[in-house]
Amino acid sequence: MGLENEKSDTSIIMDEDEFNRSIEPILSKKGKVYYSEAPDRDPHDINAHLKVGFEDVIAEPISSHSFDRVWIGSNAVFELIKFIFYRLLTTLLAVPMAFILGLVFGVLSCIHIWLVMPVVQSILMLLPSIQVVWRSLTDMFVTPLFHSMGKTLSSIHVKTTEN
Repeated sequence: MGLENEKSDTSIIMDEDEFNRSIEPILSKKGKVYYSEAPDRDPHDINAHLKVGFEDVIAEPISSHSFDRVWIGSNAVFELIKFIFYRLLTTLLAVPMAFILGLVFGVLSCIHIWLVMPVVQSILMLLPSIQVVWRSLTDMFVTPLFHSMGKTLSSIHVKTTEN
């Protein structure tokens, strides 16, 4: 009744032919069946935080366990509904979202390549000559002004007296 110490695994039982036909790609050649390994669709683990299992969402402490069959059934229903809704939503949203995101990233790439980088490179090419002009302007006008202000203001003495 849930008091055992072993962790039980839950699985959804499907007919072997149905499983092979629906999930894994089959390459048949001369009556022999070859299975190709599923490609890693997230090689950089961008969505590692989405690897959520039943035990990550619903956890029963040792002090309160439900019946084993309820726990196994709940696990099976959770995994099945998660699988079905993911497939349903990706069927409905994957192609339109791929189109929209492809359009957005295409526009952003075009703007970055053809507008932003030429402007940045032009500015970087102009900076050395602008730096020379700026330095000569500050040496001719700003530096003498601040030197004379410093000499004038250095002769001021402030005395404080208390009444």
